Amino acid sequence: DAQVTSAQLNRQANRLARHLIGLGVAPDTQVAVGMQRSLEMVVGLLAILKAGGAYVPLDPSYPAERLAFMLKDSAPPALLTQSSLKERWQGLPEPMAVIELDARTNAWEQLSDANLDPRELGLTSKHLAYMIYTSGSTGRPKGVMNEHRGVVNRLLWMQDAYRLDSTDAVLQKTPFSFDVSVWEFFWPLLTGARLVMAKPEGHKDPDYLIDLICHAGITTVHFVPSMLQIFLEQPDAARCDGLTRVVCSGEALAPALAGRLHERLPRTALYNLYGPTEAAVDVTAWTSQPGHTATSTPIGRPIANTRMYVLDRHRRPVPIGVAGELYIGGIQVARGYLNRAELTQECFVPDPFVDSTPQEPNPRMYKTGDLGRFLPDGNIEFLGRNDFQVKIRGFRIEPGEIEAALCAIDRVK
Repeated sequence: DAQVTSAQLNRQANRLARHLIGLGVAPDTQVAVGMQRSLEMVVGLLAILKAGGAYVPLDPSYPAERLAFMLKDSAPPALLTQSSLKERWQGLPEPMAVIELDARTNAWEQLSDANLDPRELGLTSKHLAYMIYTSGSTGRPKGVMNEHRGVVNRLLWMQDAYRLDSTDAVLQKTPFSFDVSVWEFFWPLLTGARLVMAKPEGHKDPDYLIDLICHAGITTVHFVPSMLQIFLEQPDAARCDGLTRVVCSGEALAPALAGRLHERLPRTALYNLYGPTEAAVDVTAWTSQPGHTATSTPIGRPIANTRMYVLDRHRRPVPIGVAGELYIGGIQVARGYLNRAELTQECFVPDPFVDSTPQEPNPRMYKTGDLGRFLPDGNIEFLGRNDFQVKIRGFRIEPGEIEAALCAIDRVK
């Protein structure tokens, strides 16, 4: 029930950013964030970026073994957390500094709240903005390194396509270890809309979400399709007729479910997006229309400055209508996996279909492991995986990790 203005948020983040710089945070420095959803979390994320660093979300509900690996692997000089969670990090690899953002007094209170100049920090668009860990085939998480230029391209495209303004309110309910949260946090901050955060664990309660959407005047919300189905099954879902946009991603969207949304919320636009963590959240988009009768829902066309390929096992383009593996090229392709040079080389390969440019001197494409095909109208149809990986409630899971992952997801979702 707290709130801050954009100016207050900016000043708090500037002070904390200066403190982080004093601790050695600089461009490409990774800073861990282990917090529950809160205003302090937003201050922390923004401060890390202002200091030039990259934030690494560590969900406190994850198993201790997974958290220990991520802390050791990323070796952050600082961990931002909350007083109530301080004990959660005891016994795990310790960063140089553990900072409780909700402490009554802090070391950065008296620091300047003026904006920092990225040029003075040496910060460029090719430095890291965030690193999110995903499932690994060996059971070892992979830290995906995403740069500023990729996420900025993603946010600017979304604004061009869907147009937030100061009358809009975006609901932030996705756990921040899931990359959809990136646009939930930063799209409203970029455009002057309101960022409204669900209470910790509130994203699990559809009745709470309905009340929050209605009372807070939420206009924009994300659902993975399985969660959208639960939401639409609630008797009061039709009360949310103030929703302007529902964005779906993370799982295949069934045409029947899209039709159900159009039926229950006829004034709400529905957008189906697709993309892996390795390409700054989303790379294709499709706008659902009432009465769509196809047997599957397309994932759409490439977004701005993004290339989509459907290739055979020899990495040759296949004809329209023929299934192949989806490859992604363009500015949003991640730098690679932290400390995993061989895996990076295997999954991020040279793009032979475009020439080098000053903006993209060594074009690469990401090998998704997803199957798809181009439809005659230029949209792409998603056809599943070409390996044994599965998605559970939007999270990518390897078979060997399913039991542990289900326990973690139940706590997160």
